[in-house]
Amino acid sequence: MESREKMPKSTTSYHSLVSDVDREESDNSADQQEEEASRNAYTNTIQSQTAPGSPTDTRKHASSRTSDIDLRGRLPFRHALDESTGLLSSGVGSPRDYRTLAASAPGTPRYGLMRNVSHAGSLHGLRRHHSRRGSFGLRLARALGTDPNQTEPNTPYTAKSLMNLDDRVWYDQFTSTDWVHDSIADAYRVKELRSRKDWRGRLSAFFDGAQGWVLVAIIGIITAGFAYFINVTEATIFDYKEGHCTTAWWLSRRQCCSGASTCEEWSKWSDSLYSKDADAEWVNFCAFVAWVIVLSAASCLVTLQTKTVISSAVSLSTLDENLGADRHQSKADGEDNKGGITPKQHFEAAARRPPVIYYPAAGSGVAEVKVILSGFVLHGYLGLTTLVCKTFGLILSVSSGLSLGKEGPYVHIATCVGNISSRLFTKYSTNDGKRREVLSAAAAAGVAVAFGAPIGGVLFSLEEVSYYFPPKTLFRTFFCCIAAALSLRFLDPYGTGKIVLFEIRYLTDWKLFEVIAFVLLGVLGGFLGAMFIKASRLWAQTFRRMTMIKKYPIFEVFLVAVVTGIIGFWNRYTRLPVTELLFELSSPCDAFSDTGVGLCPTEDRITSVMWYLFVAFVIKALLTTITFGIKVPAGIYVPSMVVGGLMGRIVGHGVQWLTLTYPDSVLFTSCPAMDGNPESCVVPGVYALVAAGATMCGVTRLSVTLAVILFELTGSLEHVLPFSLGVLIAKWTADALEPLSIYDLLTDMNAYPYLDAKVRPVFTTDLGDITAKLTRNRFIDVSSSPLIPAKQLRSKLDYLHMAGELDGGLPIIRDGVLVGLIPGPDLEYALDRLEGEDLALCLMSPQDRWQGPGRGVMHGGNDDTDSVLENDGAVDETRPLMNAPNAADPTDFTPYIDPAPVSLDIGSPMDLVFECFVKLGLRYICVLREGRFAGMVHKKAFVKYVKQVEKEH
Repeated sequence: MESREKMPKSTTSYHSLVSDVDREESDNSADQQEEEASRNAYTNTIQSQTAPGSPTDTRKHASSRTSDIDLRGRLPFRHALDESTGLLSSGVGSPRDYRTLAASAPGTPRYGLMRNVSHAGSLHGLRRHHSRRGSFGLRLARALGTDPNQTEPNTPYTAKSLMNLDDRVWYDQFTSTDWVHDSIADAYRVKELRSRKDWRGRLSAFFDGAQGWVLVAIIGIITAGFAYFINVTEATIFDYKEGHCTTAWWLSRRQCCSGASTCEEWSKWSDSLYSKDADAEWVNFCAFVAWVIVLSAASCLVTLQTKTVISSAVSLSTLDENLGADRHQSKADGEDNKGGITPKQHFEAAARRPPVIYYPAAGSGVAEVKVILSGFVLHGYLGLTTLVCKTFGLILSVSSGLSLGKEGPYVHIATCVGNISSRLFTKYSTNDGKRREVLSAAAAAGVAVAFGAPIGGVLFSLEEVSYYFPPKTLFRTFFCCIAAALSLRFLDPYGTGKIVLFEIRYLTDWKLFEVIAFVLLGVLGGFLGAMFIKASRLWAQTFRRMTMIKKYPIFEVFLVAVVTGIIGFWNRYTRLPVTELLFELSSPCDAFSDTGVGLCPTEDRITSVMWYLFVAFVIKALLTTITFGIKVPAGIYVPSMVVGGLMGRIVGHGVQWLTLTYPDSVLFTSCPAMDGNPESCVVPGVYALVAAGATMCGVTRLSVTLAVILFELTGSLEHVLPFSLGVLIAKWTADALEPLSIYDLLTDMNAYPYLDAKVRPVFTTDLGDITAKLTRNRFIDVSSSPLIPAKQLRSKLDYLHMAGELDGGLPIIRDGVLVGLIPGPDLEYALDRLEGEDLALCLMSPQDRWQGPGRGVMHGGNDDTDSVLENDGAVDETRPLMNAPNAADPTDFTPYIDPAPVSLDIGSPMDLVFECFVKLGLRYICVLREGRFAGMVHKKAFVKYVKQVEKEH
């Protein structure tokens, strides 16, 4: 009796069913041998890794499955907020918050009790708080007027409700958000609020609805503060490359000289060593190059502080480094999806590769924000450490004078602010689907402060980054952008009282014959954008494959800085800040000179200026190509606009020269009589801005957003049509030459599992063509008994992890019929709760009922339900059911089971599968053949198939 009491809770003892288990193992010896070999390979490979490779690295199950490393000491402080807190961390020490391990030891967030905590040893002295069913279900039960301690009938509806009420979703690194569960969980939360009709309930509901507005206002204000700090700081440091202010060293040249063209207070570096009359340009050149190198190296060092190492055993090629320069083409990549390679072979091949390394603070971050908003999880990418390093790294990189911009990183910075700010409210901190609505508004605020374009920011979020954008999110996003714009207007970073980068007013209206030139600029801009994408891919797959560049990213930054300093110093337009250069290129002229290098030349100097601009165009295009992708915070928006602006200014001066040389031509009859003003008919600044927008469109494929941003930048209503025409033609041209935008390129080369909802491939197959071969390790069979040994479940879970499906699931089958599905993370959590995993039997059938220890299992059905309900529906308290809210048996896994997983017939067209993954945000789809289970398709497998289809066509 004493030994019986120590055994795990189950309806039948383990030894009473051992004969049935042995019989099943003898019938499937081949499958069990493969399973054992896979498990051994998995364990051996994990133990050989220098860094923890997967969640199973640091897991303690029982006294017989001790871990090599105890990570309890590595857990962050309960209230600390840093990068290791992760994307889904709330930062509050409540039993319901999300917490992750440090970046060097990635793991799955858990409520309260972490997966690595051992249940063996001092069990009597350990008080466990690991129930995640928590007070939410109890509050809902009280709100609905039911007794929380009452044992409820176990109907399929009850099981489904408990599953939805149980806030049990967590997200591993490189997994996908469960949109369906998050949406249902939020619906139950709203139902609980609205069920309370007293004044406290109404007040709570009002406060709950106001949280979103308060949160986006906070995000807009903080984002404006970051933009102000970056703008003011980088402007001062940038001017140090050419000199310093003698009266106040902390002032920029504009602040020191109050906008004057000649200034005695500003001193060049040569003036500090020699007299102002001495010819010492070499001193200025050396100082310029030295400042470029020092600031670039400092920015790279700050960026490298966010280094994140993920074992390849976990990533399984999910994420790649160096813009795809290290694409791992293994045999597994070319095998047929229907089972040409086993997960064990796939895992062993992945484990032999070096760990995956990426730097969240590098680049613009727009592509990653786009992928995160689609539901992909990148822990730490929107954390506090990333925010701080990105901010200071961006100041240094922009100040260095490299051919990069700060507008793209503003989107990443604003999204980090949104992610951290969302921890203020539990409504968003514990629901990843709701959180992404806030992140959409934050990304829009980044564009609003970058270009001073709040409407353009809303359109940017809608057109480019957001995957799910309901109407209420649209309105809140607009409010967030307005809050950011008003805050930036109050801070006044430019000293002009305006939030726009520059304000231009064209007094001369465009003529009808200029439409030809605008169309030409659209074609050239689209061509430049497409060629830039192709060049970036080629550069990443050739130069960045060099061992020295891969191993030492700072060496590449050093080389780019040297080239930029040496080449960029001698041309005025490559030495200017990109924002100031774009302003000069697009501005109209009010005075004209014959210097040969100014942008307002007289008629006889137009050709000389065109040549000078062409040299700057070639240099800037080259520097932008080699700079993009280095390990510093860098944007591509304004640099691409500058390259296009140089080209447009050249074309504009060419048209201007034609109108001045051939004024009597039939084509130019609409031009007014020449009065000594070269811009009386053609304004080259308009051409520069049209070409700038066209080139940026060719790179990013933004369309309506870009036209609105150009309008908000200039405030020129008369020139909306030329802007729109150039953007439209550029998009058509770029799509014809290169189907991928720069963000699509990064997403594709980094192998993110991103399904583009805007582009649907042409499918010629059905669901059965991508359904993998059904093996016993891929499902749980409850035909003979609903009780499954925990060791067998652990083996199936390890097999799932080896296949790279950390967010996968195991269907539950009875007599070939799909009766439920348990998600992999939920199964792992449930197994980690067991005290004696080696001997435990787990209930895996939501259709069966628990009658209490030693009373057996009662199979579901109408007869059973009728037998339970007695005396007009009263529940027999002597026969407690398993799925009641107060059930505490750790071997009962039914609360984690989805009794109604989404399933499609094996003959379903692939277009329907595409719609299910895109519109519902599913992680996987179960496949049926004539009503019987035939397999399961994971989202990553479907994304891989879609990429193959796109390449073939």
